[in-house]
Amino acid sequence: MSISKFIDYLEKEKKYSPHTITAYTKDLNLFQSFCEVEFDETSIDQIDYPLIRSWIVSLVESGKSNRTINRKVSVLRSFYNFLLRVEVRETNPLRKHTPLKEEKKLQLPFTEKEIRQLLDGDHFTDDYKSILIKTIIETLYCTGMRRAELIALTSKGVDLNSRVLKVIGKRNKERLIPIIPSLEEQLKHYQSAVLEHFPQKDNPFFFCSEKGKKLSENFVYKSVNEYFNRVSTKVKKSPHMLRHSFATHLLNQGADLNTVKDLLGHASLAATQVYTNSSMQQIKAVYKNAHPRGEKK
Repeated sequence: MSISKFIDYLEKEKKYSPHTITAYTKDLNLFQSFCEVEFDETSIDQIDYPLIRSWIVSLVESGKSNRTINRKVSVLRSFYNFLLRVEVRETNPLRKHTPLKEEKKLQLPFTEKEIRQLLDGDHFTDDYKSILIKTIIETLYCTGMRRAELIALTSKGVDLNSRVLKVIGKRNKERLIPIIPSLEEQLKHYQSAVLEHFPQKDNPFFFCSEKGKKLSENFVYKSVNEYFNRVSTKVKKSPHMLRHSFATHLLNQGADLNTVKDLLGHASLAATQVYTNSSMQQIKAVYKNAHPRGEKK
């Protein structure tokens, strides 16, 4: 019962996204199943740390990465903080827990050349699905929006007259993102395809599948991955890498951190600064060439 109340709290008061709600529910239910099977505990409300530690050990032994384990433990910590708030518990069993050390992996964004090769090449045809996928990729790269934000984008949120997109981000925070010329052209092309494919479209979402339905997260992921396989050898080719590329390329071209933060919809600069690592090589090159004492070939 406490799990359902916690999820209800996250959904109605904290305004967490459906994707986050699903992830939290899954993690808590898996932990509860572990407690039932291994310790015959049917409720996780009053669980103590030794049992949680056993669960963490089982996750390590199953091959889960430290990052994944830390995320799951973070969900559990939030759950017990909620139980403190509603006075179901007096202490959080994870109050003294130290997260596992994570290996920091630098995710390389797509290069500008790879983006151009895909979007300016002959990889797309004139059928509806192809136009849809190209518009999805162009939108993700030109705006830096999240996959969930793109899926939830409404037709009313696309204002081509004012050249802005109205995006609803995390915690239902609204932000406006300018529409640059290349994106404007592709959005208009997509709108024409929609009118031809769906003469009487009644779906409120701007992007819709070939059947006129709301896009699925899996469709967006697979589409981005499939098309970037044609131009990139990078291991990770997800929609998030287009967001990563958007931020990195802006910073490489001299955009200030605060502007990129606002475009991405980050609550703090700390989240945006992650992308400065990817542009460090470019920064070093500019610094070396621009500084009077730099070594110039």
